[in-house]
Amino acid sequence: MNWRSDDGKHFGDIDKRYRAGHGDLRRRASGQSQGLCGAGMLITPNRSNLNVIVVLNPKGGCGKTTLATNIAAAYAQRGPVPAVMDCDPQGSTMRWLEKRAASRPPIHGIAAFKRSMGATRSWQLRVPPDSTSLIVDSPASLTHDDLREMTRDATSILVPVLPSSIDIHAASRCIADLLLVAKIDRRDRKLAVVANRTRQNTKSFQKLMRFLDSLGIPIISILRDSQNFVHAAEEGIGICELPPYRIRQDIDELNKIMTWLDSWPHRREHRGMPGDYDRPSNVTPIKRNRFSFVS
Repeated sequence: MNWRSDDGKHFGDIDKRYRAGHGDLRRRASGQSQGLCGAGMLITPNRSNLNVIVVLNPKGGCGKTTLATNIAAAYAQRGPVPAVMDCDPQGSTMRWLEKRAASRPPIHGIAAFKRSMGATRSWQLRVPPDSTSLIVDSPASLTHDDLREMTRDATSILVPVLPSSIDIHAASRCIADLLLVAKIDRRDRKLAVVANRTRQNTKSFQKLMRFLDSLGIPIISILRDSQNFVHAAEEGIGICELPPYRIRQDIDELNKIMTWLDSWPHRREHRGMPGDYDRPSNVTPIKRNRFSFVS
């Protein structure tokens, strides 16, 4: 699978390097992460019912926080209480959570980028026992050790990609690192791409879709460049909590993401098997909010 831009620039033969390096890099990888969040960056309980969702792209400004917060809001609306872990030193997810009104469905926040002298690291990063979803907002510029640590226990990995040449190139490097460094096997069916802030019928959108189509990794949703995401972020809510008449064009795409995420037990059960990324039909869709948006 050769990735090329429209002018023929070669993005890299990922499949060849993936097959040649599978196992060698794993043998060489050792030790704990000492990156932005320190050793043991991602500590998750050993629970078979916990969906660990990592939103990842080392390129800044690609919409990781927007994606993570909207997923968290959707799970909160449904219940039980989800947990969202902010590993980015900028703390954007935690600021979003601070804006969230107490009357909204609760979300457990974990500021993984902070260090507390009064608590152990495992206590600081604890996930509530009733939570079945942990959404991890990863930082930019991950080291290879951080990347391995961040994705080690992940059951679902989402890579948001913007429609620009710079972002497409960054996404190609990110996915290459996931395959070659973090040793994510596409047959495990836990890696997917989300096209973000798109405007259809533009050259940049068409270029993005050609690139994503070449990956052999599912494109589960195409999020448009919508002010709904901006307005929701300002209030500490997700778009699923905005009035139904405002989100008709956006809620279906978010539902596609939630449908894929809900399918993680099915994907895990069928990992290593040939075929497409199947998804079960009995997943719970996001309910449209009955309440009005308060400005």
